[in-house]
Amino acid sequence: MRGLSLPAGDGVLASQHLFEAIEAGVIHGGEYEVPPENIQPASLDLRLGETAYGLRCSFLADSRPVSEKYKELEMEVLDLHREGAVLHPGRPYLVPLKEQLLLPRTVRAKANPKSSTGRLDVFARVITEGGARFDEIAPGYEGPLYLEIVPLSFAVKLRENMSLNQLRLSVGRTQLTDDDIVGMHGDTPLLWRGSEPLPSADLVTANGLYLGLDLIGDQAGRVGYRARKDTPLLDLTKPPPIDPEPFFEKVRHEPGDRLVLSPHVFYLLMSEEAVSIPPHLAAEMTAYDPTSGELRTHYAGFFDPGFGYDAERLFHGSRAALEVRAHDVPFMIDHGQLVCKLTFERMLEAPDHLYGRPIGSSYQRQHDPLSRYFDRPEESGLLGAFEGRAASPSPSRPGETSLFEP
Repeated sequence: MRGLSLPAGDGVLASQHLFEAIEAGVIHGGEYEVPPENIQPASLDLRLGETAYGLRCSFLADSRPVSEKYKELEMEVLDLHREGAVLHPGRPYLVPLKEQLLLPRTVRAKANPKSSTGRLDVFARVITEGGARFDEIAPGYEGPLYLEIVPLSFAVKLRENMSLNQLRLSVGRTQLTDDDIVGMHGDTPLLWRGSEPLPSADLVTANGLYLGLDLIGDQAGRVGYRARKDTPLLDLTKPPPIDPEPFFEKVRHEPGDRLVLSPHVFYLLMSEEAVSIPPHLAAEMTAYDPTSGELRTHYAGFFDPGFGYDAERLFHGSRAALEVRAHDVPFMIDHGQLVCKLTFERMLEAPDHLYGRPIGSSYQRQHDPLSRYFDRPEESGLLGAFEGRAASPSPSRPGETSLFEP
């Protein structure tokens, strides 16, 4: 079952290694076959099982089996098998996933919500038997995977076999240092502003590479979306696209290219810089809380090799969609403010296929932060004016370095 043969070295397992891991039983679906189309360049889409358990509260595993703990907290049992079921905002649900793991002792795993999930304001994280942290899976782990799902803005209808999160496998020390990142950017640009690579002097690093907000937007000053309240059911079991109007309203900036976030409201915004992930790297967007503690950005994380990348430089990166929520008080953000961080990892090998439209990827060259489930504007979308902007220095950000001091 563990006859997985990997190349020597450290790095994230690529699509061809994930195929081999499935063949070797390292990743398996029990009585269910793992669909090949769920294998992405550096990750695997995980599938919901037949049943969702509505819980009184969230929890982490301990010495007792997860199944024993959630039975103590169970308030309702939902059948996802046929028509699907409705999950209500603010309540945690636990769904056993179809995929299970038999990891070799040298291979660890990490899970993250898919970007389409985060853009719906659906919080999703993996629990494992004996796991002390969400989404982190120890080397050598044997056992099932459970997904905790918490809809935050909308009631959502889900069905068995839908994929809300992804799994990434890796071996050894994979993360790039800040010096590595700057060196990589000099050879193969990782961030672009307009049609020009971001100057190395403008990179802001601290155990990763920081991105800023675009609060200029289009000619009408529209910069993103804000979730509406008291919305109808968001039925993800219906074929897309869904009309976004009942769920999101467009947001315009204030004079001075700034925006005041209402507390506890979900916003979808875009990064100022465009991101390019070359074939030999993978990346993850990590949540970032300023020292004030009043803002959280980005709930979803994996960026596969090929995101925003074009070897011939016929296009210059893809901007990142940012999921933003202020905590307890209204909070002002400015254009260019640094609000999230990309960490980079080496690939064990370049994948045999890259992120992009040939494999059905949804967000290559995106100009709009809405989830793929919605009717999204095309290339001339909400923020389509970005490509035409001239490259210019970043706006002044007084005191920004204090945000990243230990």
